[in-house]
Amino acid sequence: MSKSARLLLPWVAATLLLGACATPQSRIERNPDTFQSLTSEQQELVKQGRIAIGFSEAAVKLALGQPQRVSQRTDEKGKSTVWRYVDYENGAIGAGFGSFYGAGYYPGFAGFGAYGRPVGFYNGFYGPGVTTIYTGSGGAERERLRVVFVDGKVTAIEEELK
Repeated sequence: MSKSARLLLPWVAATLLLGACATPQSRIERNPDTFQSLTSEQQELVKQGRIAIGFSEAAVKLALGQPQRVSQRTDEKGKSTVWRYVDYENGAIGAGFGSFYGAGYYPGFAGFGAYGRPVGFYNGFYGPGVTTIYTGSGGAERERLRVVFVDGKVTAIEEELK
């Protein structure tokens, strides 16, 4: 077996092993108090990886995980926070180890590649977890979901139509 194959094998194994951990159920298990604070209707949606108007930021993170992009929007009604969930096409593989250090809106990237795209892995909000490893091989970003918050509550959800 070549040296590069021996180095790649543990990463592939970690990807497969940790891939099973990036589910609403695993996030619920790591954050039972947050889950218990939700209504029964919200709990059912979170278990399905779905969200609804009125969800808190913590509830959205339980259901969907950490967003890949966060921005602030200002309009005539005031300020809102926008979370974007992005898929990478042709150039992304999943898995990385997170820690609380990278928690919050701006996870700590291991490095940046061409056009400012992350290379390596970045941390998840709720500690160790699976996330995107961007390989920098020219894959396109595709925004699949946008969640808008005002005062910490979901006020709009935009989903990509297939």
